[in-house]
Amino acid sequence: MPTSSLSLCMIVKDEAQNLPRCLDSVQAITDEIIVVDTGSTDDTVAIAQSYRATVHHFPWGNDFSAARNHALQFVSSDWILVLDADEALSSQAIPALQQAIQLDSALVINLMRQEIGAAQSPYSLVSRLFRRHPQIQFSRPYHALIDDSVAQLRQQEAHWQVIELPEVAILHYGYEPGAIASRNKLQTAKTTMEGFWKTHPDDAYVCSKLGALYVQLGNLAQGIQLLEHGLKFAQSDPAILYELHYHLGIAHSAQNPAQAIYHYQHAIQQPIRDRLKLGAYNNLGSLLKAQGDLSAAQSCYQATLQITPDFAIGHYNLGMTYRAQGNLPQAIAHYQTALQLNPTHAQTHQNLGVALLKLGRIPESLEAFQKAIALLELQQSPEAERLRKALQEMGLEVRG
Repeated sequence: MPTSSLSLCMIVKDEAQNLPRCLDSVQAITDEIIVVDTGSTDDTVAIAQSYRATVHHFPWGNDFSAARNHALQFVSSDWILVLDADEALSSQAIPALQQAIQLDSALVINLMRQEIGAAQSPYSLVSRLFRRHPQIQFSRPYHALIDDSVAQLRQQEAHWQVIELPEVAILHYGYEPGAIASRNKLQTAKTTMEGFWKTHPDDAYVCSKLGALYVQLGNLAQGIQLLEHGLKFAQSDPAILYELHYHLGIAHSAQNPAQAIYHYQHAIQQPIRDRLKLGAYNNLGSLLKAQGDLSAAQSCYQATLQITPDFAIGHYNLGMTYRAQGNLPQAIAHYQTALQLNPTHAQTHQNLGVALLKLGRIPESLEAFQKAIALLELQQSPEAERLRKALQEMGLEVRG
């Protein structure tokens, strides 16, 4: 039986630092690499060529779809994998991916992406692997995706299927410290999405993305209005409904926690993969804990760990809940697990120190406090000195 071929298709600009990791990850699976450069001034092009990539150039016009569609025309393989330079293909997913692209009826294979460094919502589902077909094109200038063209094609040719791989297939490093988008980039994204939304006011996907961006930038009223507007047009798409309710939960959390709880609960009810709901479960737990409903909060945090046992912030929050309930041994156990998963979280070290101190385990407590202070000093946080003085007032000294 003939084997389907696969191309990596990328658009890049000034990605010399990230590109080798990305290209290394696909060497064992791709038949060709297509790179479209949109104006690099560093070594991006030379690095791509060193991996035997075919490099093309495209003037940047503030439109991701235009650049991605330009890249598609150069692909000759049966299937197309789209990655950004700050992403990498997980080696563990390669066997399942290779098997999936042999399916005759498969048109798109949605891939689970892990957001490395993102504490709240560490997973997303992305339509980045698809059959080369002249009718599949990207749309929207920002947050470009193929979903619209795929839906139209499947209406015409009903035999095509969209399937999902449950394994984590893409590792996204854009949430690591130092990689978060600057406010200037956020403003550029806002301007681009606003321009598209003005001509597509009923596009629920854009409402979810632009509304979430308004909330992130502190424009809560504007964000809430747009997210609620999106709810009117997303009734048949659980993934977009989840995003709308989730970001409405975030927007209402400070001033209207009851409304935030309502939206998080509706987000959780959506029929999407449980991994994608971690943020809603975690944030709902925090709201319930703040309201004193420790039992319900505990259930939310436990749900996150049933979905993903290595969810560090879930262990931390469950530890905080057990501590609030007076169950210090359980609190300590979850703090310690959280630190095994994320040893640089200062607050976990600090709260572990508090729990150990309450149990009279002084040497272990001081060790935890010392690690917390060291991490807080690296962050240049005034909390480091406050914690040191508080310990001194209790007659406790930490080294350093």
